[in-house]
Amino acid sequence: MARLNLLEETRFEKLPVTVYKNESEASREVALQIANIIREKQSENKMAVLGLATGATPVEVYANLVRMHREEGLSFQNVITFNLDEYYPMQPDARQSYVYFMDENLFNHIDIKRENIHIPDGTLKKEEIPDFCLDYENKISTVGGLDLQILGIGRTGHIGFNEPGSAPNSGTRLVTLDDLTRRDAARDFGGKENVPVKAITMGVGTIFKARKIILMAWSKKKAPIIKKTVEGEISGKVPATYLQLSENVNFVLDKDAASELTRFDTPWLVKDCNWTEKLIKKAVIWLSKEISKPILKLTDEDYNNHGMAQLVVEKGSAYDININVFNKLQHSITGWPGGKPNADDSQRPERAEPAHKRALIFSPHPDDDVISMGGTFIRLVDQGHEVHVAYQTSGNTAVWDNDVLRYVEFAIDFNKSIGQDTSKLEETYAEMREFFSDKKPNDIDLEEIRNVKAFIRKSEAYAGARYAGLKDKNIHFMALPFYETGKTVKKPITDQDVQLTVDLLQKIKPHQVFTAGDFDDPHGTHIVCFRIILEALKQVRKTEDWAQDCWLWMYRGAWNEFATHEIEMAVPLSPNEVQRKRNAIFQHQSQKDRPVFPGDDEREFWKRAEERNRETAINYHNLGLANYEAMEAFVRWKF
Repeated sequence: MARLNLLEETRFEKLPVTVYKNESEASREVALQIANIIREKQSENKMAVLGLATGATPVEVYANLVRMHREEGLSFQNVITFNLDEYYPMQPDARQSYVYFMDENLFNHIDIKRENIHIPDGTLKKEEIPDFCLDYENKISTVGGLDLQILGIGRTGHIGFNEPGSAPNSGTRLVTLDDLTRRDAARDFGGKENVPVKAITMGVGTIFKARKIILMAWSKKKAPIIKKTVEGEISGKVPATYLQLSENVNFVLDKDAASELTRFDTPWLVKDCNWTEKLIKKAVIWLSKEISKPILKLTDEDYNNHGMAQLVVEKGSAYDININVFNKLQHSITGWPGGKPNADDSQRPERAEPAHKRALIFSPHPDDDVISMGGTFIRLVDQGHEVHVAYQTSGNTAVWDNDVLRYVEFAIDFNKSIGQDTSKLEETYAEMREFFSDKKPNDIDLEEIRNVKAFIRKSEAYAGARYAGLKDKNIHFMALPFYETGKTVKKPITDQDVQLTVDLLQKIKPHQVFTAGDFDDPHGTHIVCFRIILEALKQVRKTEDWAQDCWLWMYRGAWNEFATHEIEMAVPLSPNEVQRKRNAIFQHQSQKDRPVFPGDDEREFWKRAEERNRETAINYHNLGLANYEAMEAFVRWKF
């Protein structure tokens, strides 16, 4: 049965949870626990039997184990491993195989004996799989069972590839993957259509036999399923909830993955709080939504009945608290994202002076600017500010191959029409067609193909920025080197990426910088671009006086939106401005209908942007504020 001896602050949680500041700290701790088991078994002259996981979650754990092997002499001579799962069918040398993953991230860098490594075989004939799975179970039993099983968790709640509907006593077997699981793997396979439909996985019952189980999860993307698993009822719809029945499990999370647990998300329901202004705002907005009442109609009784009596006792009546929070929300709304000239700005999100600002909009991909803040972009131009846009990457991995052929065909016909020799272009075109005919998922495109894809995105970005009102001299293409790999996996940030950004900042000397603060994009490009901008701003702030007065605003919208309590500037859009924003997005024709990497959201970018902007406006209206057509939201980064 589930553990009951939980701390008071975690009384909503039905199994043990340990939360770390970030993924790196958590990974070091898990690696240390693994190393301790190995060393303990070595001291007893016994084998350590480890159940291992794949995917992004354990990568840093394995990196720490490799470091301990190299720097601390940690030996794996006495280690036997059994991996959780493997796609089916799957060749072991394919880059997407878990054999390849384990070799690249762990096995090739340590002294483990190859005969002690066990991974489900993705090359078997289908009729051979039942016997293989039975043998896999027997091998685990023969070596004495698993001392430790490492787990990640999928957004369906799967552990291993035990998808919803898996039985708690299931053994190793062939399974069908959930559509969401396949969508999450699409990036590695160059599209969901290339992801195998089936996999071989250890069963829930097999996992349960381990003497110790550690489930790890990082990032806000995993927060909803972690909440369901840790605080929800046991259900076959969320297989990970079966772990509530184990006495030997511990969840190791970073703060983002834990962010929706009650003790972090709504701590007033768990214990007495330190009522900061930020927490009061969040709690009052939560209460308003919870009982479907505008903020100014909330009563003392509402606060008392929903775990917030302490707030009223400490801060005065509901009336005073309501007015305070309502005013904060009202002051976040502005039709002047560059500041309103000659106005009292003490209660406004942006400064009044200088009246005409230099604004620099950074766009990670060539369409993030108009998708995420197109209305504000247009408003800044209309209000006379000197607006610049900088496209940080070429976006050349997100163009369909057929578009390349169409554009090159156009170039050939155009050059012929003006009497130009097209023999070289036709030769390149033939090479492209031959390459595409044999192209496999995630193959790196020819340089000429990458260039054409980049030209397509560049021409569309120019069209979008021009539609927003910019002159060509205010449009900047950075083509940051970290992105230019031709693959979905990018290179690490280098000094060159930062220096190019520093150079642009010093050239423009902006009063405002806008950057993507939406880190849920499936490429991971947004967070990398944000880190580059942040480092560049930190550098110029050390030497440039103007940089001390440069404000950094974060936008979202392409993949997610800020929670209402986080928003510090909300720019309302009229129906006409919503249409103008849509038209700007439509300039990006290669991303219309169906982008190459849509992520979870199958809606077109213009559609998801509009509906998110409308939802933000509805949220404000439901709290008792004015009823706008749509709103774009921003949060200021504090240095």
